[in-house]
Amino acid sequence: MSGANRTCRTRRRPVRIGQVAEKAGVSVRALRHYELLRGMRTLPLRVPRHNANGLALAEALNEHPVVAKVHYPGLATHPQHNLAVDQMSGFGGVLGIEFAGGFEMADAFLGRLRHPRRSAGLGGVESLAVHPASMWRGMLSEEQLAESVPPGLVRLAASTEDTADLVADALEAADAGLAGNAAQT
Repeated sequence: MSGANRTCRTRRRPVRIGQVAEKAGVSVRALRHYELLRGMRTLPLRVPRHNANGLALAEALNEHPVVAKVHYPGLATHPQHNLAVDQMSGFGGVLGIEFAGGFEMADAFLGRLRHPRRSAGLGGVESLAVHPASMWRGMLSEEQLAESVPPGLVRLAASTEDTADLVADALEAADAGLAGNAAQT
């Protein structure tokens, strides 16, 4: 492929076209191809558990006193639940949880979780949790942050761990927040 060896100039530095093609997804290296195929083989085993864990977490946290709102299309209270039912066979494992106590409550909740690991992004094979306001706090002003992401929002990506363990862990972390609020009043 002769084009891969050519370069193009940008204002900052020359870029190899092959590097751009690889980063843009035009070509896949052998190891990445192998990993993709390996993941695809186990996908039918992982997705049903992923869906079940996401729904179980959403249902358990939806009624918790420290939770202001749960964003999950599998809940009947979600504004597009009927559309999701028509279009989806499962609702996925990613949910958004807004804590009534704002930034501090969300951060404390994440600090108490044992199963979902705190992460900068979602997409691993284990359950992960992201607090967007923590990630953007140093880069945006308080006004910009308040306009872009609720400070109490936590995103959870449930994976294939035991459902009862994930739910018990999340409820225990939320209950600790409730006890902390009671101690402050």
